[in-house]
Amino acid sequence: MESATLSQIGLAGLAVMGQNLALNIAEKGFPISVYNRTTSKVDETLDRAHREGQLPLTGHYNPKDFVLSLQKPRSVIILVKAGAPVDQTIAALSAYMEPGDTIIDGGNEWYENTERRMVDASANGLLYLGMGVSGGEDGARYGPSLMPGGSHRAYLNIHNILDKVAAQVDDGPCVTYIGEGGSGNFVKMVHNGIEYGDMQLISEAYDVLKNVGGLGNDELAEIFGEWNRGELESFLIEITSDIFKVEDHESGKGHLVDKILDKTGMKGTGKWTVQQAAELSIAAPTIAASLDSRYMSGLKDERQAASEIFRKEGLTEEINNVGGVDKKKLVDDVRQALYASKICSYAQGMNLLRAKSLEKGWGLNLGELARIWKGGCIIRAVFLDRIKQAYQRNTGLANLLVDPEFAREMVQRQAAWRRVVGLAIQKGVSVPGMSASLQYFDTYRRGRLPANLVQAQRDYFGAHTYERVDRPGAYHTEWSKLARKARV
Repeated sequence: MESATLSQIGLAGLAVMGQNLALNIAEKGFPISVYNRTTSKVDETLDRAHREGQLPLTGHYNPKDFVLSLQKPRSVIILVKAGAPVDQTIAALSAYMEPGDTIIDGGNEWYENTERRMVDASANGLLYLGMGVSGGEDGARYGPSLMPGGSHRAYLNIHNILDKVAAQVDDGPCVTYIGEGGSGNFVKMVHNGIEYGDMQLISEAYDVLKNVGGLGNDELAEIFGEWNRGELESFLIEITSDIFKVEDHESGKGHLVDKILDKTGMKGTGKWTVQQAAELSIAAPTIAASLDSRYMSGLKDERQAASEIFRKEGLTEEINNVGGVDKKKLVDDVRQALYASKICSYAQGMNLLRAKSLEKGWGLNLGELARIWKGGCIIRAVFLDRIKQAYQRNTGLANLLVDPEFAREMVQRQAAWRRVVGLAIQKGVSVPGMSASLQYFDTYRRGRLPANLVQAQRDYFGAHTYERVDRPGAYHTEWSKLARKARV
């Protein structure tokens, strides 16, 4: 084939995300070849390319024709389910690829799998990128946030395409070279962990406003819409307002949100985030609380049975004194509590990224990560620009909470935050994310904790020693002997 007839890039894996990303690439003027093992998906994508603007997209029905349709050095994006399907797709395609060609895995893959595949690809002369893609189906079609990590040479081969395909914000496209190894996948994983925390906190705000404040769905839609015009402006706040507006057309009665089963699904990235935080000794209580809440939501039958047992013992789910709550004051307090809690979630995610970067030598630029999350992705929010600025002001910032601007805001909001958490606890409404965030803030801001007693206990039963505040060195005390003497 003549070079002019070859596509500039290829994409394998044509579920909705793959189709939409391929159409996005084509719409930006880059001829693209697509392939899927199920041929009907190829036909479906070709039909969409025709209907959505006669886009420069060609379909292929076997790996060989697909790979040979690409300009050299070839670049192929894979968007298939993480795990074994990625290995199978790589095996099928790499049989026809040549040294210098690039494989880009765009799925939510465990970063160590990416690093293993990088080594395998390198042995065959192939370049490899693990690229986080955030923004859901709409993001993939109209502009996602992209987090490519791995071979810098591979990134340079396709960065002109990624720059055009990514979401565009005031300071550039929402894509940057993340770093070596599996850094792109790791950053996307932590992004998803922050997303877990964000969604949990919003659900708690909803719970308090509905069950303590007595607000209805129409009022909630208006409140979240108003919040989306202020400091909380974000994709998740915006869609939450939309959700409260949708009526249930199946039954013809009420709003759809009230008919949805209270069980939250998950795919694993939140769990990986919490596991990595534990491995690296990074406190991430907001994200961990969000994960625990998803586990608890899955116990629907147990929760219903427990509710009946406790009801018989005199404890009901009824929230008392709803009428006595100042709704306007509650709405403003919840807004402030939600903002402060969200900052804690982002702070925990950023700390985890920094710790992993130091361990692996990735050199992650936290300010730049905040920048590429400003558009396209699920956690895009107006305050990400200020997070970017915080890390630009101080690249060695120990914690987002101690940036002067954010520190001032946390102090200004902490009274409202405490009122919301205290009221929720008093009324029996669980707010694990907001509570965990507040405890994180209170623990971090204290110069002295009761950890001295815990260390004394460890030394008592395990001779683990302790340090003193007034002199250097490690010390051990025969606590039981001294305690017996003291009793005499």
